[in-house]
Formats: sequence, structure tokens, C-alpha cells
Amino acid sequence: MIPIRNKKKTLQITVEEMRNFALKYVEKYAPSKQQLKTYLLKKYLKISVPTVKKQDVNDLIDIVLSDLEKNKFINDKFYSDSKARNMIQRGNSINKIRNYLIGKGIDNQFIKDTVSKIQENNSEQDFFSAIKICKKKRIGPARTEDNRPLFYKKDISLLARNGFDFETSKKVMDIDKDDFIKIVKLL
Repeated sequence: MIPIRNKKKTLQITVEEMRNFALKYVEKYAPSKQQLKTYLLKKYLKISVPTVKKQDVNDLIDIVLSDLEKNKFINDKFYSDSKARNMIQRGNSINKIRNYLIGKGIDNQFIKDTVSKIQENNSEQDFFSAIKICKKKRIGPARTEDNRPLFYKKDISLLARNGFDFETSKKVMDIDKDDFIKIVKLL
């Protein structure tokens, strides 16, 4: 037998249901506040409860988000710092990290704090990230010496697509192979 759903949902039931959806999503994905809001909005627009207006759903989502933020289930500052650390370990540039965080809906103040913290810890972070990319993709100084001039433009453009400025890319591309190997061993 198929259970019959109660068509009339009260706002209290809707809030509890929304909170449960949000907690499951937070547990699985550890999202930013904006990502969670988008998820809940899509979820409730798909369900489209007839007794609840769309503006009310938006207000309810804000209530649930503020409750989760108050209980420290979601924290955009922590999200910003942790994502930046992970991206640095993978060799991403500061520009790429900044654009990623903007795309995830993180507040500009948190992004500025995160970027300043990165630059405070290591002023040449982009240089070392570019070295990691060169090692990973086997470009620039990681290539054999006779192939480096042939692929110079291609390698510089790959670094540019990864968010590195021209000066940093040129600095990395002009490193000798021996110096590159020494720097890689330090990383």
C-alpha cells in the first residue's frame, strides 16, 4: 500500500524538514552558506508545496541558515581557509583560489583575510605553486633541455590558464633544470 501524503503542511513541519535536508547536506558535502542556500531553494522549488509561497520558502531558508550558522554547522570563514589550503597543496595560484571562492558565494572580507593569510605565510606562494604545476604537468623546467624552447609559448599559456601572472610564469620558465630539481626536493 502506498501511504497518502498529507497535502497540508504547516510551517513548523516545513522548517523541521528543511533543517533535516540541510543537516544531511552539510554532513555529506561541507558546503558554504551560499551553496547550502542554493541547494535548499532548488529542493523546495522542485517539491513546490502548494500551501507555502515561494517568498515564505526563501524566508524559511534564511531562518534555517542562520540557525545552522549560530550552531557552527556552517562557517564561511572556515570554509574559505580550508579550501584555500587544499588548493595550495594542489598547486593552484592565488588568483584561481580567489575566483573559486567568489564563485562559491563567500563574502569578500573572508576572501581578503584568506588571501592575506596565504601571502603572510609565504610571499612567493604563486612561484612555488607554479613549480608544482610544472612538475605535475611536466612542462617548463621539467621538460628535457632540447624541447624547452619549442614548447615555451605553450607552457607559458598553460601557466596563465592556471591563474599565474606573466612575471611569475616567466620566472619559473627561466629556471635551470638543476635549480628546479633542488626546489622540488624542498617542496
